[in-house]
Amino acid sequence: MALADRLDFEVTIESLGARALSVPLIEPFVIATGRVDATRAAEVEARIVAGARRAFGLGEAACLPPVTREDQPDVLREVALAAEKLAGAPLPADLPALQAKLRDALPHSPVARVAIETALLDAIAKLAHVPLRTLLGGDLGSRTDRLETDVTVAIADPARMGELARQWTARGFTALKVKVGKDVDTDARALEAIAAAAPGARLRIDANEGYTAREALALAAASARMGILVECWEQPCAALDLDGMRQVADALDAPVIADESVKGEEDLRELLHLRYADGVNLKLAKVGSLLGAYRMGVDARAGGLALMMGGMVETRLGMTAAAHVACALGGVEFVDLDTALLLAEDPYEGGYSADGPRYAVSADPGLGVRRRGAL
Repeated sequence: MALADRLDFEVTIESLGARALSVPLIEPFVIATGRVDATRAAEVEARIVAGARRAFGLGEAACLPPVTREDQPDVLREVALAAEKLAGAPLPADLPALQAKLRDALPHSPVARVAIETALLDAIAKLAHVPLRTLLGGDLGSRTDRLETDVTVAIADPARMGELARQWTARGFTALKVKVGKDVDTDARALEAIAAAAPGARLRIDANEGYTAREALALAAASARMGILVECWEQPCAALDLDGMRQVADALDAPVIADESVKGEEDLRELLHLRYADGVNLKLAKVGSLLGAYRMGVDARAGGLALMMGGMVETRLGMTAAAHVACALGGVEFVDLDTALLLAEDPYEGGYSADGPRYAVSADPGLGVRRRGAL
């Protein structure tokens, strides 16, 4: 693992705080298990002290009920409680111990926990004068600063999904993440409309647990009959339906990616043992730790799994944090860091520059993200 074992300076948490981060989407984001019209997130700010030096960092707590147990009010409350426990406390010199300290402070609050951890790591990397990807991944993270993302087409009327596909491919996107999982016949019509509107686009199909194995395979058969190029199938079956996941993975040539089935390191070990899927989606809010997501990526890759880096409808702040993890790993097979593009406004700047789907991740210290208009 390239992650630095120890910091060469002592750090104390000066303060932690959070504010609501509610940004409207351009149009509703509909998946098999819910609908989002605006982000239900919180921005966490951490201020740290190292001798005479001070730094602050930002992190995003991205809630997506019912995918996440926590909602925005929960996160705001949990960060306030964590601040009472942690303000004035020294941080462990070794970063893996930081993850353990935060887990002890917030054992049942992964969304709040990862936002606090991200804000602290942003500030620590600023004091170390390195991008967060370098702090995590060393030389590999330093060298990797280019990613190409897909873009999501949420569930809607098939004609509208086709029109969105046409618009995104006209902007240079070649990979489309298509949400399905409510009805096989309607989903097949949507895929047909997308294929007609965006011929040659690579489709990443995400059912968000919406199918049985039989239904997933029925949609796969329909896609094959239409000659549609499917690059991967994400979480076709319920999180606990590992037999169904394996049945789909065994039947299809394209990889099956586990998302909701793998919420942390223990679930990853089960996946590596049982081999019910071909890859794993590393989402920060799901894992509850940026450091943990990085380590899971290292372990998953060593075990021969494909990697996807995704999110929970984050702003640029959360997407940048995930991008730094992907870069620290030397890149991932499936980049799904698009949700800032789906928002009606962008409260942040920096972090990365985008040319259509192509991201150039900042070389600024930390995340490189600033509140829009901040000096």
